[in-house]
Amino acid sequence: SSSVSLKVIDKVSSAGVVMFSPANTSDQFVCYPDKGQYFRTAPTDVLQAQAVSQLISDDGGQRVSILALNDPYGTGLADNIQKNLVDAGIPEDQIQKIIYDPNAQSFNSEVDQVKDFAPDAVAVVGFEESAKIITRMHEVGIGPSDGMKVYGVDGNMGNALGESVAAPLLDGMQGTTPLTDVGPAFQDRLKGINPGLIDFNYAGEAYDAVVITALAAESAKSTAGRDIAANINNVTEGGTPCTSYQECLPLVQAGTDVDYNGITGKLDFAAAGEPSIGSYGKLKFGADNKLTTDGYIVVGG
Repeated sequence: SSSVSLKVIDKVSSAGVVMFSPANTSDQFVCYPDKGQYFRTAPTDVLQAQAVSQLISDDGGQRVSILALNDPYGTGLADNIQKNLVDAGIPEDQIQKIIYDPNAQSFNSEVDQVKDFAPDAVAVVGFEESAKIITRMHEVGIGPSDGMKVYGVDGNMGNALGESVAAPLLDGMQGTTPLTDVGPAFQDRLKGINPGLIDFNYAGEAYDAVVITALAAESAKSTAGRDIAANINNVTEGGTPCTSYQECLPLVQAGTDVDYNGITGKLDFAAAGEPSIGSYGKLKFGADNKLTTDGYIVVGG
C-alpha cells in the first residue's frame, strides 16, 4: 500500500536503488523527494479522483457524502474527489467529508452522520473495513441494495468485499480501480501460471513495471540503480512506439529511443515517474455480490 511504501522510500532511494510500485496510488508521491529513484505504473489518485467524480456526476449525484480512512491514501483521494466534484458544479455545502479511523471497532457514528446528511450519493474510500461500513449503511437504510448510489475505489472494489458482506447487500454498488482492457490473452497467460486467479487488478501494472525496468537497464547498459532510474521515463514516451519487450529490445539495443506502450496501454511517464494517463475500470456489484466490469474511464493525458 501507499502507506507502507512511504515508510521505506527514504531508505531505498538513499541507497540508490530503484523503487517501482505497480499499486501505489497516493498523490503524496507526486512531489516526494525521492532522489529520482521512485516510479509507479499505477496512476496517481489525482487521476482516480477524476474517474470517481465523473462516475458520480454522470449518475446525477448532487449531494455527496465521502467516507474515507485516515491515511495518506484515504485523505488524498477524498480531498481530490471533493475538489473534482466542486469543479463539476456541486456546491461545497452539498459535499460532506468524514475521515475515520480504520482500526475502530465500530463505524456507526460515521454512518449515522451520513444518514443525517441525506445524500443522494456516497463514496466509500477504504479497505477491508468497508465491509463493516456497508453493513451499517444497510442497517440504517442507506446501503447499495436499499437504492443509495454507493461508490467504491481500488482499495475496496474487489471480490474480497463481496465475500465479506452478506448478499445481496452490495447490489448496485459501483466504483473504480486502475484497469485497462488487457484482453483475454493476457489473462489466459496469468491463469496458465495460477489457474485459481479471479482478480486481475494491478496485474498489467506489475507486468509493465518489470518490462520498463528491463528496457531502462538495457538502455543504460548498466545494472546500477541510479543508471536504470535515469532511463525509466525515457523508455515510456517520445520515441518509436513498441508494445512488448520482444519488440522493444532490438530497438533499444540499436540505440533507438522507444515509447513502450504496455499491457496497460499508453504510459507517457511524467517527470514524477508515473503515468500521465489513467485508465479505470467501471466496476459494479450484482445481487450475488460478484463484480462485473461495465466499461472504462480514461482520464488525464
